[in-house]
Amino acid sequence: MARHEVVMVVAQPDKPAGRGMRVTAPPVARLARESGLELWQPTRLRSDEAFLSRLAEVDADVGVTAAYGRILPPRVLSAPRHGVLNVHASLLPRYRGAAPIQWALIRGEGETGVTIMQTEEGLDTGPIRLQRRVAVEEGEDAVALSARLARLGAEALVEALDLLAEGTLPLTPQDDSLATHAPLLEPEDGHVRWHESARAVHDRFRGVSAWPGTSFRYGDERVKVTAMSPDPGLDTGEAQPGTVLAAGAGGVVVATGSGAVSLASVKPPGGRVMPARDWANGRGVTVGTRLG
Repeated sequence: MARHEVVMVVAQPDKPAGRGMRVTAPPVARLARESGLELWQPTRLRSDEAFLSRLAEVDADVGVTAAYGRILPPRVLSAPRHGVLNVHASLLPRYRGAAPIQWALIRGEGETGVTIMQTEEGLDTGPIRLQRRVAVEEGEDAVALSARLARLGAEALVEALDLLAEGTLPLTPQDDSLATHAPLLEPEDGHVRWHESARAVHDRFRGVSAWPGTSFRYGDERVKVTAMSPDPGLDTGEAQPGTVLAAGAGGVVVATGSGAVSLASVKPPGGRVMPARDWANGRGVTVGTRLG
């Protein structure tokens, strides 16, 4: 039997999505409808009086958010008896912001986790109620890590709600001096920085795997990288970062600021995913070619 009752679900409004730009409901909204739960999708949290009045009427013990994507106004934060708990995919105060998983990978973190936080008006600045830590697995990308942390976050949230009901859930202020930030990714965040180390180039590849993806320039083309591996110990001699060192059965090996990376498969503009060596053969890319 469920230990906690959901009395209302709040989700983002339905929006156009996909190639056909069909109006699509968020997954949480779809699940709420399928489950027969009361659902609200306010466009403006601060000024939707019908929603705000109903939120006060349900007299909830606590609110919960996860990747909702909006700053909650005071009337929403104060409506539940114990305020609002947020599930955040980092070890706060590190990686405050919209893309904590991606930036933790880009920065090469070996450990991450989830934080159940008491929500304030600031951006992920509220007191920590509970944290769970996990090691980042070798080669794990943003898609895989997001799925793993989603499961961990759900488990941690239920544990936090149990402790809250018992009156034993801790409340620990964040140390703002240790804060780092994780803003939304921009398209240029996926561009390869050849001057960085092989490890850093690969870490960025892992971090931007879901979006915007990794890419480099060759002539007038922006080529996407769909599979890559690092060789941080390879001696690249006098080769400048971005210089092709080999192009054959093992892929296209490119020098970085320290070591090299091997591109196993790529996707040229308007084309399909293909072995990097096939792309290189078709474009005349050979040893000594510089990639941008």
